[in-house]
Amino acid sequence: QVQLVQSGGGLVQAGGSLRLSCAASGYIFSIKTMAWYRQAPGKQRELVAAIASDGTTTYVDSVKGRFTISRDNAKNTVYLQMNTLKPEDTAVYYCNVKLLGNHYWGQGTQVTVSS
Repeated sequence: QVQLVQSGGGLVQAGGSLRLSCAASGYIFSIKTMAWYRQAPGKQRELVAAIASDGTTTYVDSVKGRFTISRDNAKNTVYLQMNTLKPEDTAVYYCNVKLLGNHYWGQGTQVTVSS
């Protein structure tokens, strides 16, 4: 079955960096777009970044120039490098893949940025 297992995250001061990882299994990783979403308390889940099978990336405006999504198809893993973190980046982060119309999610990782 499809599994997305996340690692990374934690507590960091504003201006710091963190890297999230998401190891995927149960499907052909290399041909699917992977994404990172986040959900802050009291807010809707939002798409943060996505990377297509050809490496094309997209970002929400609020993280452009600070976050970088990447993938290693040999390791079936997608990463989110987060630099110059801000308190407003505090949220639970989820990796995501959409297969045959169904969304699959990682377990979620808390990222807390202190001011």
